[in-house]
Amino acid sequence: MPVTVLLVDDEPLVRAGLRAVLEAQPDIEVVGEAADGAAVIPLVRQLRPDVVAMDVRMPLLDGIEATRAVLRTVDDPPKILVITTFENDEYVYEALRAGADGFLLKRARPTEIVHAVRLVAEGESLLFPASVRQLAVEYGDDDGNRAARAVMERAQLTEREAEVLRLMARGLSNAEIAGRLIVGTETVKSHVSAVLAKLGARDRTQAVIAAYESGFVAPG
Repeated sequence: MPVTVLLVDDEPLVRAGLRAVLEAQPDIEVVGEAADGAAVIPLVRQLRPDVVAMDVRMPLLDGIEATRAVLRTVDDPPKILVITTFENDEYVYEALRAGADGFLLKRARPTEIVHAVRLVAEGESLLFPASVRQLAVEYGDDDGNRAARAVMERAQLTEREAEVLRLMARGLSNAEIAGRLIVGTETVKSHVSAVLAKLGARDRTQAVIAAYESGFVAPG
């Protein structure tokens, strides 16, 4: 089955460019478009996309609030990939904290766009781990850090789970973690699931942000 994508951006040329790039792939299908975050929820419920590629800055409802709304109101929500002009953007970090699974630069090459959509759909790796780390360093705040520390303390990760989280923060896939730890991929998947459950994280991105903000993983 192809990965289905909903495009959300107030610039028609951006949507047209993304559609052209994605629909050139045999395993990706663009199922709909919207010009603002306010239209996302009804379209997600109607089209059930695997991934929503959503501009972070829009006039009526931006990508941050649209992400929160989707995750709050839609059962089995799609993966959310926020689209941004600038990599080092506080809006991007707030969208990730709100539950977005990754971000994509508007200037990205076609191969990078396709890779980002596939990676977010699979959910087994962290997209742009170095950038996520830098965003956490620049835009993490005291309230978020205190909350993250409390979450990490309650989680009581085992030694192996802690090791898996550190490797996740470096952007390693399940297969790469398995090779590093000399265990099976299914074992890694079990550890990742346990880490996400204990942290109350929707995905790897949220777990890694918590790891950085709590100080569990050093941002350097």
